[in-house]
Amino acid sequence: MRDPSPLTDATTGPYRWRWLILVVMIVAEIMDLLDASIVNVAGPALEKSLGAGSVGLQWVIGGYALTLGAGLVLGGRLGDRYGRRRMFLLGLTAFTAASLLCALAPDIGTLIAFRLLQGTAGAMLLPQGLGLLRENFSGPELTKVFAVFGPVLGLGGIIGPVLGGFLIEGDFFGLGWRSVFLVNLPIGLAALIIAAVFVPRKPGDRTVRVDMTGAALIVASCALLVLPLNQGQEDGWPLWTWLCMAASAIGFALFAVQQRRTAAAGREPLVTPALLRKPAFTVGLGGIALFFGGLIGTQLALTLFLQIGQHFTAGDAGLGNLPLAVGTAIGGALSGAFLADRIGRKVLQLGPLVQLAGAAVLWYELDGLTPGSFSIGDIVPGVTVAGVGAGMVIAALFSFILAAVDDGEIGSASGVLSAVQAVGGSLGVAVFGSVFFARAETGDFTGGFHRALLVQACLLVAFLAITFLLPAKGRPEEEQHGIAAETTAGPRKKVPSP
Repeated sequence: MRDPSPLTDATTGPYRWRWLILVVMIVAEIMDLLDASIVNVAGPALEKSLGAGSVGLQWVIGGYALTLGAGLVLGGRLGDRYGRRRMFLLGLTAFTAASLLCALAPDIGTLIAFRLLQGTAGAMLLPQGLGLLRENFSGPELTKVFAVFGPVLGLGGIIGPVLGGFLIEGDFFGLGWRSVFLVNLPIGLAALIIAAVFVPRKPGDRTVRVDMTGAALIVASCALLVLPLNQGQEDGWPLWTWLCMAASAIGFALFAVQQRRTAAAGREPLVTPALLRKPAFTVGLGGIALFFGGLIGTQLALTLFLQIGQHFTAGDAGLGNLPLAVGTAIGGALSGAFLADRIGRKVLQLGPLVQLAGAAVLWYELDGLTPGSFSIGDIVPGVTVAGVGAGMVIAALFSFILAAVDDGEIGSASGVLSAVQAVGGSLGVAVFGSVFFARAETGDFTGGFHRALLVQACLLVAFLAITFLLPAKGRPEEEQHGIAAETTAGPRKKVPSP
């Protein structure tokens, strides 16, 4: 008699329950996106409840992105070795448990530690998703999967601050900010049950070697960079902050050398060394860090300005992010629908110019504010225009960077780009948080936001210069996720995930 378990579905045809896998992967990704942005509106609540200062808030927000980004490539390799289903279930369990620990944190130091743990769990969880989708979908179906995947993930980033503000202001059951983390429990448990039942078992490849030396180097280098940026403003930029940043630069250089030597010795490095020899790719990494550092940092500065400077409630501050989110959605739709195809790389140059125009309008709007009469409508035009420019870049950036990468390197390259995006966001939180609070401590909240806009303008100009070094055409969406282009020699070839 045939075993009715869905895990024993016949291998001769498409897996019967594969669309449930897509649902679970989307849920896991949305949990990550929510946790990356939902805490932005929790600053005043954390200060009141746990005595969190500016540095503590920066660590709560940026620490998660730091450990997530530093561990993403390692998480992909662990999935290759031990099986993606096993690592997905382990990562999802750890992520859900860490969310509960965050909600129970008695003080700010403990909360920061649990946020770092949560980011680490996310780094084990997220890389398995795309690998599982590639294992269970192919051809036109895979293209449909990514057509659904992108917009849904964009929605997760949009609703984060709004949901966070709603939960904190609602103060359900007297939980306050703790509900921001507890919301992950029912979602995580439901996803865990569905994944345990319906994601098919497939053994990993125990011949895959995990480069723990490389992983340790990259984690240490990231920590040495973010630590002084978070603490420097508070401590007055003592000598140790500069020494840490210098040590971080040395660490990243050692990582590049170690990866080449590991490959030369016949072992498997975390990152395909050939990637680091491609100028367009390495320059693109810098572009990713600059762009997302500026975007995430400016969004944080906007939220802090609304809550601390204008005394918005958490709910109102969350809604105050909607113009940025709506603008980003509009820009992404324009870019993805026709601009990227019609004008190619120029969309990456038009986007930051639109963002700069939005920042200029926003600067003018801030200068015209009358004390005591501020409303979100006063800054909607500038914020929305800036969002349109950001969306134009977000929709196309990865495809143009990956166009410089060979088919067999797509998996590793995608993992590296995602990791740099997360770490860039963490750096943005540290830098923009320090810039804003340097003025906010004197009561000049508008000046703090002005300075944040100046820093973003500098990053956008640098990003604009980098775009001229990227390929003129991007890669199709499905190829960005590790699927090599179809050739006359045969069907699509699956490329190992990072």
